[in-house]
Amino acid sequence: MTKISNNRKDCVITIELGTNAVRVFAFDLNGNIIGSAKGAYPTFHPEPDYSEQDPEQLFITMLYVLKNFLNETVYAQKYKVITICFSAAMHSVLPIDKNGVPLGNVITWADNRGKNEATALKNSSSGKTIYKSTGTPIHPMSPLVKIAWMKNQDKDRFKKTYKFLSIKSYIIQQLTGNYIIDYSLASATGLFNIHKLKWDADALAYAGITAAKLPELVSVFHPAGKLRKEYQTSLGLSADTKIITGSSDGCMATLGAGVWGEGKATVTIEDSGAMRVVGKEILKDEKQRFFNYVLTEDYYVSGGPTNNGGVIFEWFAKQFGVFKYAYGIENCMEELINDASKVAAGADGLLFLPYLLGERAPIWNANARGVYFGLNINHEQKHFARATIEGILYEMYSIGKTLEEHRSIKSLSVNGSFGTIPFCSQLIADIFNKPVAISKNTSSVAQGSFLLSATGMGIYKNLDDAAKTVEFAETFTPNKHNNEVYKKYAGVFENLSTKFNAEFEAIANLQQKNK
Repeated sequence: MTKISNNRKDCVITIELGTNAVRVFAFDLNGNIIGSAKGAYPTFHPEPDYSEQDPEQLFITMLYVLKNFLNETVYAQKYKVITICFSAAMHSVLPIDKNGVPLGNVITWADNRGKNEATALKNSSSGKTIYKSTGTPIHPMSPLVKIAWMKNQDKDRFKKTYKFLSIKSYIIQQLTGNYIIDYSLASATGLFNIHKLKWDADALAYAGITAAKLPELVSVFHPAGKLRKEYQTSLGLSADTKIITGSSDGCMATLGAGVWGEGKATVTIEDSGAMRVVGKEILKDEKQRFFNYVLTEDYYVSGGPTNNGGVIFEWFAKQFGVFKYAYGIENCMEELINDASKVAAGADGLLFLPYLLGERAPIWNANARGVYFGLNINHEQKHFARATIEGILYEMYSIGKTLEEHRSIKSLSVNGSFGTIPFCSQLIADIFNKPVAISKNTSSVAQGSFLLSATGMGIYKNLDDAAKTVEFAETFTPNKHNNEVYKKYAGVFENLSTKFNAEFEAIANLQQKNK
């Protein structure tokens, strides 16, 4: 990349609509971070398998964070915003009426209410056909299954729905008036044919809808349209500010981690997590364990997601940590990690299955539950803390093992607020027995969004060149002794994850009957 003279002080804004928070970054045209801001919003669980968010609250939070950030950081430093690029968490569904008004809350990726529909479809011949066409594993996470559930169980709302949107499509529509979705985010719906780059006829038929019920399909580089005048005025943005549709958070995290070419993979652990590789070919897996999502027409991002990332350790801290300060969750987590570091690898025989939110890859079991196994009288809180962290990472390792059946992986790039905690990064290196690099910008989603925007602006010739510019701040090398310990414990972990299948289902059925 040639350094750009930026006398006019132009900048790019990236907006990530994450699972539990919106994250806004500003970059100058040389890729340097000008500043960032974050705003959180809650997830509601009105029933055991439900995960929902208020779309209006999310939109207002985004506007509030963006406006304050522009005024306090961007405009204060005399920058002009020339481009805004969006990214978002995958698999969300929001039904709206003909006036664009939401019909209830947005259903998030973590929602498992459609598990009966998913099980029936996955075991059918049409399910196998749909998976091969769409690249999205058949699971309650997918909008395909969520819409089918609504057709069967929430018929009144289904009939009233004018369009089914992702949360990013809703935000963009609010800002510009246009109903659009990029190929990348669409490829995570289970409704999009990744070979033909259009809505899939078989998936639409199963969901009981037509393509007219979904947003217009566009490229990740597509200009989303001009901001409505009221938002130009409120945010202080000019009419020529370019709004880029952008991609999914997962695809952006992979691009922003510099994972390009053979032998490389990225591990992202934020609230949830995933392990991904990039290639020009789809990973074909008869067991339907992987996703294959479109980044651009030339590249696929393939891998496996976990429901249970940093959100699980945060749950542990809230339940069992000691809070010295009001709302001091981060301080509490730091102390627990410090305690965990004093325990030997393997937590003295205590294992944790982290499936508090069911699980996706590689077991794809929405009924999976959390389990502490191997408990004895000598285990203390610090053992539980270490076992909880190790359990989250064993799950990621089990995804990696299945990926390595198809791709050679020699090194890892780790990103996400949980994965880049030094203690966790070292454990990932030890468990995988591979070097782990941490990029200078640990928010790889924002970095990827900037690289995408800069490529669209012509700063980079293509995404290949853009990915090569990612710089790494630190590399963790594996501890051979710890790896030998982890290999044995990881085997027990994987056996337990499948041995409890009958018990997971029994508990889920009992919970359903006792509602």
